[in-house]
Amino acid sequence: MAVTSQEAIHQLATLMEQVDELLKVTFKNMHQGYPMATLVRFLKAREWSVSKAHKMLMDCLNWRIQNHIDDILCTPIIPADLYRGIRDSQLVGLSGYTKEGLPVFALGVGLSTFDKASVNYYVQSHIQINEYRDRVILPAATKKYGRHIGKCVKVLDMTGLRLSALSHLKILTMISTIDDLNYPEKTQTYYVVNSPYVFAACWKVVKPLLQERTRKKVQVLHGCGKDELLKIMDYASLPHFCKSERNGSSSRVSSAGAGDCYSLDHPFHQQLYSYIKNNAPSQGYALLPKQGSLHVDVPTGDTEGTKITGMIQSKLHLIGDDSKLPSSLSVLHVDVV
Repeated sequence: MAVTSQEAIHQLATLMEQVDELLKVTFKNMHQGYPMATLVRFLKAREWSVSKAHKMLMDCLNWRIQNHIDDILCTPIIPADLYRGIRDSQLVGLSGYTKEGLPVFALGVGLSTFDKASVNYYVQSHIQINEYRDRVILPAATKKYGRHIGKCVKVLDMTGLRLSALSHLKILTMISTIDDLNYPEKTQTYYVVNSPYVFAACWKVVKPLLQERTRKKVQVLHGCGKDELLKIMDYASLPHFCKSERNGSSSRVSSAGAGDCYSLDHPFHQQLYSYIKNNAPSQGYALLPKQGSLHVDVPTGDTEGTKITGMIQSKLHLIGDDSKLPSSLSVLHVDVV
């Protein structure tokens, strides 16, 4: 007999009541006052299988404990110049909010170089942004809009995407695995903009592999996506690379100072960095190594992200050297979803 969603939630909640106190503490840090919504996220990620969702959640809680994730917002990346280098090479930022109050995160997929620090630093920075989103940004949005807001939207800028991205697949796979297994169902929609030929070729391979619930979340927009995105957010919340129709323009060159949400000088990153420094124990902060990254174990699992990465790698090798692609292909876009 099939289990209804309410029965599944009840069963998983009952199982959670039986875990030890240490697991309950880190679970509380996760759910931020909305435990049932968190249970639903894990159930959705495992197609409403209570046993699979329970295992996924237990693995997540143990990963958090073993890697001190609850304390990661007390561990600044120092010195500031190192963190600035990370921000210049791992392009991500908060550009604003949708009309419904969901945070809008911008990601410079094509122009991120991941070449200013070790892999551990980029993983640490990514998790810190995840945790700051879940513990600070989303609760603040919930309070402002008077209803629970537990998800965000992401705008992925593919400007500059080349076959050299193969060198980034290792770190992207690590980040994807962490998100798949420990932060499931935190993104409502992925909007893909400024898509070159390389992305179009990969998307044709990747799309059939995605689960239906994931596939429905991805919308590939024409050009910079401005017209479509303005239906769900105000102009001020558009990422800077969506405010220009110049195809192929650099998302860094087209930015305007403080309007570049990737920059360490942007209010989001200033507030995030200050939050982490202010939460670091004063004595411990003074004793932190000047360039010692926090090592976080990447959980293992057969996730969509790892499967897709392998397929992308194979597809890119088949395409060959992008320097040989005809220039007319560099501006081709996949069909608008």
